[in-house]
Amino acid sequence: QVQLVESGGGLVQAGGSLKLSCAASGRTFRSYAWFRRAPGKEREFVAAISWSGGLTNYADSAKGRFTISRDNAKNTVYLQMNRLKSEDTAVYYCAAGDTRVVVTLSSEYDYWGQGTQVTVSS
Repeated sequence: QVQLVESGGGLVQAGGSLKLSCAASGRTFRSYAWFRRAPGKEREFVAAISWSGGLTNYADSAKGRFTISRDNAKNTVYLQMNRLKSEDTAVYYCAAGDTRVVVTLSSEYDYWGQGTQVTVSS
């Protein structure tokens, strides 16, 4: 049974940092991604990473502030978030799949975590 579990969410002041983790049980996936859903908005892509970690893709809103990484030995993907803004407030979800390229569409990922709340106070 495949299970993805996110952790690391919480409350942080604007300008602060937070690191999210997502552990996948049972196996390592070719690709991982982070998505988020803010109140009243549709789910949006944040970042994705390839098997080796050599290929990454970021949403424009995340470039320069967020860093996605992975540890295949631990079947875990991370999202380091710096210089957080109030508009980053959302539920963050990790996703996993077996695509061989980094993709940004949620429909390309087969497994999803339960989400972790990130709240940035201004």
